[in-house]
Amino acid sequence: MIPYIKFVNYPKDYDWLLEIIMPQSSPFVKTISGDIYKTWNGEAIINFKWNTFGKYYYLIIWATFMALLGCFTTAVTIPQQYIDKDVQVQLLIASIILGLIHLSFEIRQIIYNPIKWIRNFWNIFNILACVLPIFSAAHWLQTDDKHVKLLSFSCLFLDIKFLLFFRVFESFGVYFAIIISVAKQIISFIVVLFIIIISFAHAFYIMLSPIDTNFSFDNRVINNDPNNPWNIVPTYGKVLDDGTIDSNPYIIQLPNENTNMFISYQSALFAMYKFLTGDSSSLSNWSYMNNPSIVILSVLFSLLIVVYLMNLFIGLLNIAIDKDNDRVSYLIQKAERRWKEFQKYYYANVDKTREEIKKLISDGQWDADVFSEMREDLLKKLNIQNYKTDQKLLKEIQEKQEADQKLLKEMQEKNETDQKLLKELQEKHENDQKLLKEIREILLNKTMI
Repeated sequence: MIPYIKFVNYPKDYDWLLEIIMPQSSPFVKTISGDIYKTWNGEAIINFKWNTFGKYYYLIIWATFMALLGCFTTAVTIPQQYIDKDVQVQLLIASIILGLIHLSFEIRQIIYNPIKWIRNFWNIFNILACVLPIFSAAHWLQTDDKHVKLLSFSCLFLDIKFLLFFRVFESFGVYFAIIISVAKQIISFIVVLFIIIISFAHAFYIMLSPIDTNFSFDNRVINNDPNNPWNIVPTYGKVLDDGTIDSNPYIIQLPNENTNMFISYQSALFAMYKFLTGDSSSLSNWSYMNNPSIVILSVLFSLLIVVYLMNLFIGLLNIAIDKDNDRVSYLIQKAERRWKEFQKYYYANVDKTREEIKKLISDGQWDADVFSEMREDLLKKLNIQNYKTDQKLLKEIQEKQEADQKLLKEMQEKNETDQKLLKELQEKHENDQKLLKEIREILLNKTMI
């Protein structure tokens, strides 16, 4: 029996039209708490909702998404010479229609609870997996321009959303729950790490950016600036007949934006990210022996970020994973999928329920601090009166029993002490008798002499 009255019930005044605009819900949808799903009752509710309606609703959404994924991927991936133009157009139109259907699901969730929707990290992938295919397909149909960059990101988010559908299976869902819970715990550390990386990028940008920013990658600029891209590109000289090398470069490699990645602050930040991953090629155009300041900053970045903070980051990840590696996080995530039972109400035998609750109260297992309002409402509906008085009396009885147990223990300890003292007195008496006997024997021997 699950003692959560009307916890999974939906309003009796259900309206189909209102459901389309403003979805209605039950306490099951509103209450997402780990305290519920740590118990068998919470897990039983989840399994019942899933097996009764949720899995069918979920499979319908999954099937429509698979149609969207198949249509869009086919239209984008198959080369033009292997697919008819009319078929491609029809697939793109179908992608737009299916994408709008899935976008409506997200819009309804936003209307229902915008704050909760924003706080859910996975909704970013959900909304992008709908908007990008719609926009890229519409742009392609309208302009006949295959925007490959936009299409590539659309396919990426569609594939990620396909993976997210596996969250309802426990073997996959546990890991998705860990990803989110761990990210929430270490977000502050990531912010600190990001600020430090920005600080190093700023320092390198000030140090290595060209003094004269009015240069061109097409026309060579000759000056004494060691950070000028034309001065740090590889050059090749001509070997003269006497074995010397001509001072004028014979071949000069043309510079580009990657020659000096510290020309702009954005590229400097990306250079620091590459340095974080172990790629220090952005600093290889400068001589370390002649630039000790570069060496100092590089060593500081390596020790502070790459060695210390990254290993600390891994340790924090291990702690966070151990903390959230359980089924509760998975059940909470599963509960957040909105599976609504249409006009479904659940009943229990009143007499049996009343007897079970009285038994829980008499055994001291009725915890009124958890879901207190729900429990009080249940007691009123079952006409279980004087609950608070009974609880107080039960508490007093328990305290009296504890006091009696304590007194009995003290008496037992005192009895053990008395027994020990009596034993000592008996031993002393036996020793005295033995001594008296020895004295008598001595006196008797003296008398005989």
